[in-house]
Amino acid sequence: MAKGPRAGHGPLTGVRVVELAGIGPGPFAAMLLADLGADVVRVDRPGGAGLGIDPASDLTNRNKRSVLLDLKSDEGPARVLDLVERADILIEGYRPGVAERLGVGPEACLARNPKLVYGRMTGWGQDGPLAERAGHDIAYLALTGTLSMIGKPDEPPVVPANLVGDYAGGSLYLVVGVLAALQHARAHGEGQVVDAAIVDGAAHLATMIHGMLAAGSWQDRRGTNLLDGGCPFYGTYATSDGGHIAVGPLEGQFYAEFIGLLGIADAFPDRWDLARWDELRAAVTERFLTRTRDEWTEVFDGTDACVAPVLSLTEAPHHPHLAARSTFVEHSGLTQPAPAPRFSATPVSVRSGPARPGGDTAAVAADWDVPALRPADAPDTY
Repeated sequence: MAKGPRAGHGPLTGVRVVELAGIGPGPFAAMLLADLGADVVRVDRPGGAGLGIDPASDLTNRNKRSVLLDLKSDEGPARVLDLVERADILIEGYRPGVAERLGVGPEACLARNPKLVYGRMTGWGQDGPLAERAGHDIAYLALTGTLSMIGKPDEPPVVPANLVGDYAGGSLYLVVGVLAALQHARAHGEGQVVDAAIVDGAAHLATMIHGMLAAGSWQDRRGTNLLDGGCPFYGTYATSDGGHIAVGPLEGQFYAEFIGLLGIADAFPDRWDLARWDELRAAVTERFLTRTRDEWTEVFDGTDACVAPVLSLTEAPHHPHLAARSTFVEHSGLTQPAPAPRFSATPVSVRSGPARPGGDTAAVAADWDVPALRPADAPDTY
């Protein structure tokens, strides 16, 4: 079982994870495991991971520890294998074949620890015609059809930050995969490789949409469907102060409350009169432009009209509901989303700020019993 300050915090207490430093979905997946209580040791490389984010502000490295190793040196791969021998999970996000060339690929790691779950995070996957090609979130979404659904019908597709590809289609599927494989390893003593590709996850996220497409209830054109902004009572509207309101009263009783409070109930009682959808949209647009975002928020407050103000990143932590639930927390002077989901018996929390590269080498050498990892100038206290 893991020792040190991370023991006893969350349902994954006792699980040991080695993260080979990278950017984007790999670190976020490792953060999720760390938030859930795993002892995550990030193997940082000299010179950093590549995007130049200040390590003190890189929230994806919270709740982790860091050791500094050069995998291109003679002893770097050997130290990683020492950690692997004591780990349950390894996560890497290199292009296919890179980990093998560095001497820390699946074959070498599973030979050292047959129960290891080896998680691989890539955009294109470990095989296929594009496997060796560089890419980013936007390209993965584009190829799967997911990007084509987002935006207005007469404008180019809208980029949804890097949330849908990197983190939803990538990180979350990697975490599900490695935890499922960990269950198998503990039940059968057999480790394995988990190939988490963002193209696979992003495509899988659209399963319901593909079902609707097959049933004839979804058009393969963005901005023309019930859930993609094509519906006048499922979308966003500008207010008089330049803010925005999100509306989504899909069910009949919620729609009735919405149009009543908006003041257009007499003109538009039937939400499924598709011939009048353009007229309805124009009326909703006109009405919302008569008041500010906060004034409309007050109008709909306490109702089931399914209306909410569109808050900015800095506004969101102060919303009364999110504040009451502590959806955002402050740690080490940084406001950040709290770990999710929540557990009744094994609560989770932000326990430590972003790990500094190499800052925990001596402690990890002691806790994981890897003496060769200990820095030469570290005091001999164990």
